[in-house]
Parts: sequence; structure tokens; C-alpha cells
Amino acid sequence: MSQKNKWLYNNAEFNEEDIGDNYGFVYIITNSISGKQYIGKKFFYSIRTKVLKGKKKRCKNASDWQNYYGSNAELQNDVIIHGQDAFKREIIHLCISKGECGYLEAKEQFVRGALESDDYYNSWIMVRVRKSHIKGYNEKRKTEQNIGTTN
Repeated sequence: MSQKNKWLYNNAEFNEEDIGDNYGFVYIITNSISGKQYIGKKFFYSIRTKVLKGKKKRCKNASDWQNYYGSNAELQNDVIIHGQDAFKREIIHLCISKGECGYLEAKEQFVRGALESDDYYNSWIMVRVRKSHIKGYNEKRKTEQNIGTTN
């Protein structure tokens, strides 16, 4: 499928072969006309349980991440009005789990004050995260901090 307005990660186009072991990502979409932004998360695939021949089997289904423009109704309406080219889609975090995606999405929304400003499309923050959900994130962050202090 051809997508002319691709996702960017570290200012480079992000493609399917860049997914690696990641489960999803946290993103920011910017309306280049108004400057208004939306912070959200998206998973690369979903895992469904199917019953085949009397046995449960887990199946991976690809998501629509390449063509995704957020779940916010006002943002979706602006995409229809102004066209996809009026929006910049940036991945700000690649995540290894669903819990890490939820945690980092909420963290970005709180740190940026998304609910406190009319500069964001976001109108609510909903997250359920346990400490165990972000274990990999905490370990990765500690490793990055140790590397930064030894340089």
C-alpha cells in the first residue's frame, strides 16, 4: 500500500522493516495550518485468540498504523477538511509492550500539558499501567543513563 504522508522517526521515514521487536509507538501529529497537536499511541499489530479444531491459538493481525491519523474526532475532521498533507506524523517513542505504550503516551500528555492547553486536540487521558508493565522501559532508561555518565 502506498502512503505519501509517512510516519517520521528521528526525522527519517519509518517503514514496516523498521518495526523490529517493537509492539507499538507513541506519536505526535501536528496540524501545520493551526499548529495544534495530538499525542497518542498505536500498536503495530493486535493479538487475537481463535479457536481452531477445539484448541485456542493466538494470532497476530497487522494494524492500520501506516494510514492512521489518531482517534480524536476533531483531528479526524481536520484531516478530512485540510487533507493528509497538512499534517506531520512523528513517532516519539518506540515501545516493546502495550504497557510501555500506555505509560509513555500518558507521560507525554502530562509533561506537555495536553489537557491544559487549547494547542492540543487531546481531551482526555486514560491509562492503566502497573510497574511490571514498564520493567523493560526502566531497564533501558537506566542503561542509557549509565552510558551517558561514562562518556
